[in-house]
Amino acid sequence: MHASEEPYAEEVLAQLRADAAEIVVRYPQKRSALLPLLHLVQSVDGYITGRGVQFCAEQLELTTAEVSGVATFYTQYKRHPNGEYTVGVCTNTLCAIMGGDQIFDEVSEHLGIGHDETTEDGRVTLERVECNAACDYAPVVMVNWEFFDQQTPASTKELVDRLRAGEQVTPTRGASRVCTFKQVSRVLAGFPDGLADEGPGAGGPSLEGLRVAEEHGWTAPVAQQDEGDTDTDATAEGRQGGLAAGRHDSVNAPTNEPDEKPGDAEVGDGTPAGEKEDGQ
Repeated sequence: MHASEEPYAEEVLAQLRADAAEIVVRYPQKRSALLPLLHLVQSVDGYITGRGVQFCAEQLELTTAEVSGVATFYTQYKRHPNGEYTVGVCTNTLCAIMGGDQIFDEVSEHLGIGHDETTEDGRVTLERVECNAACDYAPVVMVNWEFFDQQTPASTKELVDRLRAGEQVTPTRGASRVCTFKQVSRVLAGFPDGLADEGPGAGGPSLEGLRVAEEHGWTAPVAQQDEGDTDTDATAEGRQGGLAAGRHDSVNAPTNEPDEKPGDAEVGDGTPAGEKEDGQ
């Protein structure tokens, strides 16, 4: 993680504190606000800085080690300066065999950078990602987590060139434009930008299963209920045993006893610990 000894400007710090206070009151415990606070820091610095870690620790009454432990665990928190646009190429199973690997390789060569590296102009950070949750549109590329579906090496290289040129690009689905990394980080911190409901979230391939089900009159099965029982989620076994909805009895031995109890451990001469006299 890059250290940053330079303090925040007074006006920046004042805004950070005001935003942090608004975030913290949403949670019953202060420390629960750490994840959005780290995004808030990224919305200002562009990555998790040393001063950002210190700020979060002070606001939440945590140690810097506790904050750093979280910041270094999740990949959405960047430990070094990130580009204005994070371009994530899905190379998981389906996208890979549909061309994701080739897209990544050609774009990497085109930009002269590898995974989690940033172009010299600071505009684009390239990432190889595991899954963009859009397998029905493979191969998929995301720019700051906005979808660009059914891409090719050529279309993706054109996309990154437009981003580097400062042009506005429009995702295949969702918002009408791609926000910068700092702007998106502020949204993830809990401050909506009003773009969440723009455009379609699902298209034909995503809804095909629903269309087929409606065409055939298929519906999800309904659990059989006892008379007067309004708990549709509880299993028959659960209802008989008085278990809550969704709970199941143990699959272990009926008594569910542990194989070994603390008092059964042998000490020294082989006598069970529970039979030892005090002081022996």
